[in-house]
Order: sequence, then structure tokens, then C-alpha cells
Amino acid sequence: MPLNAGDNGYGSVASPGLSASEAGSETASLLVPDLAPDQPWRPMSKEDLEVSAGSPGWRRVRCYLVLLFWLTWLAMLATAVAIIVTSPRPVPVRLSWWQKSLFFQLQPDLSTGQQSEAVCEQLPYFKSLGISGLILRGFFGPRSVSPVNVTETGERSGTLPQIQHLLSESDKAGLKVLLDVCDAQILDSRDEVTQHALRFWLEKGVAGILICDTDEAYSEETLLAWRSILKEFSQEEEEERIVVVKQTGDLLLPPGGSAQQQLNITLVDVVMRSVLPASPLPLSAREVAVAIERHLQTPEHTWLGWQVGGKAPHDLRNLLLVLMMTLPGTPAVQYQELDPVQSVSPHDGSLQGANKSETAFKAKPRRSTAALLSSLSHIRAREEALLFGSFTFLPFNASSSSSNATLSPALAFLRSWGCVHFLVLINIGPERHALDPAWAPSLPEAGVFVSSTEKERLGAVTLKTLVLQPREAVVIKLFEPGKYS
Repeated sequence: MPLNAGDNGYGSVASPGLSASEAGSETASLLVPDLAPDQPWRPMSKEDLEVSAGSPGWRRVRCYLVLLFWLTWLAMLATAVAIIVTSPRPVPVRLSWWQKSLFFQLQPDLSTGQQSEAVCEQLPYFKSLGISGLILRGFFGPRSVSPVNVTETGERSGTLPQIQHLLSESDKAGLKVLLDVCDAQILDSRDEVTQHALRFWLEKGVAGILICDTDEAYSEETLLAWRSILKEFSQEEEEERIVVVKQTGDLLLPPGGSAQQQLNITLVDVVMRSVLPASPLPLSAREVAVAIERHLQTPEHTWLGWQVGGKAPHDLRNLLLVLMMTLPGTPAVQYQELDPVQSVSPHDGSLQGANKSETAFKAKPRRSTAALLSSLSHIRAREEALLFGSFTFLPFNASSSSSNATLSPALAFLRSWGCVHFLVLINIGPERHALDPAWAPSLPEAGVFVSSTEKERLGAVTLKTLVLQPREAVVIKLFEPGKYS
């Protein structure tokens, strides 16, 4: 029997969608697509996606992705916290009032009430400059006539009421007062009269006593006796009474001993040191630079107080002020140092032989000492790096615009606290200085002026383009490029 008996045979059953000829052909496809060949492909519609998204498989995938996101976020947070906790941080330093102070050395003439009132009227002005402590000098006369009982000296000279009035007004103005007794001949600190005098002044509000290292009373017995009395009046931290020793030579001698013995630093709060050595004539710029460099490279174990001390040229006054206000320790300025610095006239004989650019620069008005002191004191009060930051003396490899660069001494040092750095540059010489880019490769290249002896120094600066003018000092707060801190 033939397999294909005809169009109506059982072997010619037509499939749906196929013609009879195609159904009868043995080469016909066994899998037939759902769509017609001429129907185009299209993406899933919103309804189709909603149906597919609701399936159990997609729900599990979404849960896994959300869980992975939160675990990754928590891991990053934990890593950041661990880095912050384990990274080294500077330990906060708790300073006493005298370590944060700016002292002002004053020698008023209190022989008349009018002079006393004049001094009292200036106390608010001193406070506005950032001064927080006064060192009163010259109250007790020369050594040859001053007795041990300093209260009796004031009564005999008639200045005791004026001194008490000055102490009262200073307390109202928020100024601490220290008495300079270097001119008082205190022979025995254990004497009852001397201890009575010390207690008398402490009860009047005196915050401390200043003594010279050349005094006969400068001994361990004296300092021990004074410390016990001062402790009685130092119940509160802000009312702590202190002992200051003024260093008169290049080295501070231990009390009652030789230079080879070590100073008992627990008996002295502040060692007042001069930046410049004593000299009958004003020092040259080179001598000033050498003296400063010697002091900066000498390690110290006591809290230092700084004063100008020796004689220096008038045009170096502001530079020395910048130096004292940025060194570690407590600065002390004198009344004579607050005179405003006048602008230099271009017709001044000191400009003879200078080029036109230097003449034009020197003719510009310079910042007054009082304005510079106010600026530096307020910056120092809010910047931890200038109060108790580390100190690093920097070699200043500078290139001078003059061929004779050796006659232009320049100094540089760094005050750092954490990631904050203050760069202090002082050009003592009469020549301009441009920084060599390789002089301190580890320092950030950019910064901003925070203070300067010149009025024009404002805004951002890069060390590669910085040029120090003659007799100029600048204070720059360094920062990494793109960051302001």
C-alpha cells in the first residue's frame, strides 16, 4: 500500500498554518515558531516587566543586592573610624595663664598722682593690643639704698597709694601684674620682714615676682621659700602666682651654684632671656642674625620669656617683634618699642646707592609697631601652633638679587601643630631675597600671609614666587594645594 495514497490519505494530514503541499512534504520543519516570520521583535512591555519582576527569583536577587550594599557601606564606615582612631594625633597641651600671655614691661613715674592716672588711662589700650600682663619696674630704687622691706620703701617715697591704685585698675582691665624686684636688695628670703612684704604684695593682687640671676637672694633657699608662699595664693588655676628669673648673661647660672650644675626647673616658672646680647653700641645686621641663630639652636628645658635686651638698629625693631611673638615662650615688649615706625623718605641719605626698585619699596609706609603687635598677639592667641607647637629651625638657602649675597643674613623657622604649619621668614640684611625652590622640599608650596612688617602683604602666596624685601619679616600659614586649613 503506498504511503501517499492521495490528497485525502491518512499520510497527508495537514498541520495548522501549513498548506497541503507543505504538509505533504517530508522536508517540513518539525518546530514551528509562535510568531510569524514577518512579525518584528519588540521589548517587553511594562505589564510584562511587572509580571516578571514579581517572580520569586528576582525577589531574591534584589534582597541580596540591598544586603550587599549595606554591608559594603558599614565596612567603609568601620574602616574610616578605625583610621581616625588609630592615626597619631597631637596631645592637647594645657597652658597656664602666663604661658598664653603677652607681657608689657613698664617703668612708670608714680611720684605724682597725675602720672599714675595717665598710666591707668592707657590700660584699656594695652589690653586692646593683646597685652595680658604688666611687668612693673623701677619701684624700689637702686640697690644701694633700697631696704629689704619694700612696703616701707613705698610708704617713705609716697608712691604706695599710686602703686595700689595701679594694681586695682589693672585688675579691672583684666591685666596681671608682676613686680620686678631686681633693684631691691633682698638678702634673706627667710627673714620675717621679707616674707611679710611678699605676702603684702600678693594680697594686693600681684601675680608674680621677677628676680635677676645676679641677685644675692637668687638661691635655692630663696626660691623654695617663695614657692611655698606663692602656693598659698594660687588656689585657682587662673590665679596662679609665678616666679620669673631674668637671665643677665649668655648662660643662666643655677641658684647659688656654678654653671656645671643643673637648674632646678621646678622652682622657676619663666626664664626671661634677651634675644640680643648686651652691647654699648647698636649691633650690625650680621651680629643680630648671629645672635638670633645662636639662641634658636640652643635646646631649652624651661619655659622661656623673650625680650629684645640689647641694642639694635631702629629699622630692625619690627623684625625683632615678629621674632619674639612667634618663638616658643612668652614675649615681653617694652614701652619704647611701641613707637610707630615712620615711612622712609626717598630723599633719605640712607637710600644713596640703592637701585630704583629698592628706593621705591623703602619709600612705602611700613606698618606701625603697635598695629603689628596687635595683629601678632591676636593671631598667636587663636593658633595652637604659635602657642605650643613644635619648633624647627630651617636652613635658609636663598638666592639674592645682589651679587654679594653673604651680606644679607636671612633666618627661617617653622612652628607646627598637627597638620598646621606656620613659616616665619626674616630678612635682616639690606638685600632682597628670593627663595630657592629646593631650600625646603618637604614644605607645602602654597600658603597665605597672616602677618607681615609690610602693609602690602595680603592673600595667598607661593614659595616659588616669594621675594623678601630688605628688612622684612613675614608669617605664612602653609597649606596643601587645593586645601585651606
